[in-house]
Amino acid sequence: MIEVEVQNETHQTQERLRFAALPRIGEGIRLREPNGFWSSYDIIDLWYQKAEYGDIWVPYMHVRITPSDGAAEPVTMTKGGPDDQQEVIDQAKTIAHILNEKEDVQERGDVPFSRV
Repeated sequence: MIEVEVQNETHQTQERLRFAALPRIGEGIRLREPNGFWSSYDIIDLWYQKAEYGDIWVPYMHVRITPSDGAAEPVTMTKGGPDDQQEVIDQAKTIAHILNEKEDVQERGDVPFSRV
């Protein structure tokens, strides 16, 4: 395993991760966001620096979130206005009405009940 210092340009953070093989510049990796969700990141730079101890070169990786993966943000519910709330209520009433009609038809035996 190769321990790499990953510098995240998107969140301005640094962390050490272990890789079996180093990815190349332009390739993508999946990293966990601070909010707990996984997102795709592009490797924009990869370089080596000599370690403070011995004759060892330590790899560093510079990453940025993949532009098309911005949709990885969690969906948050916002309180809608009165029109939005009324629309939801109307839809729920319509669905309840349709379900009640189907139950009535099945009770009368007009349409056989089929399980899928």
